[in-house]
Amino acid sequence: MKITVLASGSKGNCTYLEGGSGAVLVDAGLSAKETFKRLEESGCNKDLIEAIIVTHEHRDHVKGVDVLSRKLNIPVIATQGTIWQFDEKRTSDKKLIYETIKTGEMKKVGDFEVEAFSTYHDAMDPCGYRIKYGDLTFALCTDTGKTDDRIGSYLGSADALVLESNHCPEMLKNGPYPVFLKARIADEKRGHLSNAAAAECITKYCRNSEEIILAHLSEENNRPEIALESAQNAAENISCCAGIRISHQHCPAETIKLQ
Repeated sequence: MKITVLASGSKGNCTYLEGGSGAVLVDAGLSAKETFKRLEESGCNKDLIEAIIVTHEHRDHVKGVDVLSRKLNIPVIATQGTIWQFDEKRTSDKKLIYETIKTGEMKKVGDFEVEAFSTYHDAMDPCGYRIKYGDLTFALCTDTGKTDDRIGSYLGSADALVLESNHCPEMLKNGPYPVFLKARIADEKRGHLSNAAAAECITKYCRNSEEIILAHLSEENNRPEIALESAQNAAENISCCAGIRISHQHCPAETIKLQ
């Protein structure tokens, strides 16, 4: 299994996951042109992509979905609420192929087994994903105000995990954002995971992970070194030997290979 986070942050999110002779994109928040560019830069094969799997309808996760789906002739897979919201906001009248996934159920996508789990965010029907290929398991959990035992039951079995570490609470508190936006970001029911919350998630659920990729870091309210130190300390406290790394907004992260 190969995992490449092509982009992560408020300006666009996209992860390429390859297994055997197939691949999927989880979210497509870059333009199609930029997505193809980063795929090529990373040595990812666009011709293997069998579907775009979407976490929720916010623009930084769906900007390129329409064009990519049509150019690659692949389906868009998401929860029903996400499909409704995305389709309602489309500006093109060209037909897309939609496939619905329900939270808590498994869906076959090529050789992948995909499961969705509900997250806590201000979207219609947001979710994260656990994706299995053979004996290997990948999970992605971003854009959520909190994690809990339900979410942890999906993350705990992941060999590799993309986990949100959005903000430093102190930087958010003292930063330039208006009060209402600060409250939204910090809200456990509809916001984003802080560095401390990500560290707590690692401590509780991620003891057996081989790789943890920190994602959706705020450029205004976080610093990569702060997020990384917080996560590394959490892993050390539970004797977790996972490799912990940062994903980036403006360039692809290093490809991770699991065997």
